[in-house]
Amino acid sequence: MKPITIGKLRGLQQISSKRGTFTALALDHRQNLRKANPLFNDDSELLRFKLDVTSALASEATAVLLDPEVSAAQAITSGVVPNHVGLVVAVESTGYTGDATARHAQIIPGWSVDKAKRMGASAVKLLVYYHPDSPTTKEIESFTKNIADECIKHDLVLMLEPLSYSLDENKKLSSEEKRYVVVESAKRLTPLGVDILKAEFPLNPAETNESTWGDACKEISAASIAPWILLSAAVEYDTFAKQVVIACQSGASGIAVGRAVWKEAVTMNGEERMKFLQTTAYKRISRLTSLCHALAKPFHDFYSADAPFDWYKTY
Repeated sequence: MKPITIGKLRGLQQISSKRGTFTALALDHRQNLRKANPLFNDDSELLRFKLDVTSALASEATAVLLDPEVSAAQAITSGVVPNHVGLVVAVESTGYTGDATARHAQIIPGWSVDKAKRMGASAVKLLVYYHPDSPTTKEIESFTKNIADECIKHDLVLMLEPLSYSLDENKKLSSEEKRYVVVESAKRLTPLGVDILKAEFPLNPAETNESTWGDACKEISAASIAPWILLSAAVEYDTFAKQVVIACQSGASGIAVGRAVWKEAVTMNGEERMKFLQTTAYKRISRLTSLCHALAKPFHDFYSADAPFDWYKTY
């Protein structure tokens, strides 16, 4: 097992279950929510939606993932994040710059790992668009390493989310290509100082052979030196639930789930929204948390920490 520092261990404990598995309620979406509902171009409306979802569902998760621009501080001040649920805060600007086949990343202007630590975050999440054969590969790796070094400096957990893309802007990645990119991303990026890998399902949704699903997920487990969790990527809930079972049986340590649980609520308002969140969405995330608790690989299998009596002298 890999040695881990006290601060990072505490952060992992705060965002996981008692078994050491993860169910992160993902709500750091910005531009895609504004596109889905024009009312969300008003920050107060977007905030209201995020607070509604958090208040209804966070108690069933082990952590909630929010952004500093619209929701993270407000979720704290409004008291909707339960005391037993960890807080993960995004650090990257939404979207990307550069060409569609050579994407760049940047931190939210005015935001930093240091500020996330000071506000009480248990972890930060960094999203990067990554393809191992892109002209920007080395740049993204260096960018990731710099953020990882900042997290080491502040003893804060780093959750990395690499998103795949095609090097041909006229077509999407094939299932075989996506598998290569997702697995290679795990292999190349986790050694840079990543504590949790937030990985895409390594095949296209059209791939229905569950034996192939398991083989591809096992490849992620073999490639990643950090525990990995499966992101939902806006697939339908029933599909995601099946993916979760296969991924956890293949070595995943949990999930980060957003729209698969709550996306119908995006176009709802008031009582209709809250009724959906408190019934259908609540049942969904409860079920997913139970699956992760039963099947996922605990982070304790990856990390260990020691605390001699004089640890604080060199901390």
